[in-house]
Amino acid sequence: MNERTPILDAVCHLILLAGALLVCLPIYFVIVTGSMSQQEIMRVPISWLPSNQFFANVRTVFANADFGRLLLNSFIVAVGIAVGKLSVSVIAAFAVTYFRFPFRIAAFWLVFMSLMLPIEVRIVPTYESAANVALPLNLVGQWLGITALVDLDWNMVNTYPGLILPLIASATATFLFRQFFLTVPDELCEAARIDGATPMQFFRLILLPLSRSNFVALAIILFLLGWNQYLWPLLLTTDQSMATAVIGLKKLMPQSDSLPTWHLLMNAAFLTMLPPIIVILALQRWFVKGLVDSGK
Repeated sequence: MNERTPILDAVCHLILLAGALLVCLPIYFVIVTGSMSQQEIMRVPISWLPSNQFFANVRTVFANADFGRLLLNSFIVAVGIAVGKLSVSVIAAFAVTYFRFPFRIAAFWLVFMSLMLPIEVRIVPTYESAANVALPLNLVGQWLGITALVDLDWNMVNTYPGLILPLIASATATFLFRQFFLTVPDELCEAARIDGATPMQFFRLILLPLSRSNFVALAIILFLLGWNQYLWPLLLTTDQSMATAVIGLKKLMPQSDSLPTWHLLMNAAFLTMLPPIIVILALQRWFVKGLVDSGK
């Protein structure tokens, strides 16, 4: 029986409200600052009420920093990373869960051990691989004396595949999908086999619908991961038109010998935060359901 404690409920709600205000306060300050003009941003003390220059600042940011292209790049990279990680991870988890092949468990633990090698640790070999994808073929060509293989060059710098493909492997997503597949009763797999379903039919018609909530929850997390990538796009993009929105914020940073443009920077920061916020708000029900289902 649940005992009602009005005083405790009120205290808990006040604590939650205070925490929500503390979380939202920086976002509110970004919106207020991003709606000010050059003169208003230099006033001391700064106003805590929004001004009327927000959309004018948006136009300035889009014109001066080509921020529309940067937001498009971020969206393409984030969606590509999320789709790639989900596709690779769910197939890998399906293979190590339902197929019996030699060194199956060893293969899974090798994948899981890659958690100890984040992009920051393997940044140099990853960049070398992206700068010349055909390097293994070059080495084979040198060994065999084949000139066509030696001269082969495939450079993915300043390209969408270069920003996406090196990051699509995910040990975390593979582990989570494997743990979910282990909770599916073996009788379901046996029934599908008796009905004549092939492994891919069982995967497509049974496993994927059952793991829909996990897919959405992981998709949100992986989308945010791809959207907030900083080090890899900073290293791989030398062309400003291929940079992401997170990298583009640096271009709006005020310089020491120029007027402060914090209002433009804050405006661009809000535009950068807006797509992830929209994704979370639109899919929050599935996100919570996926987290709850994963914990069962």
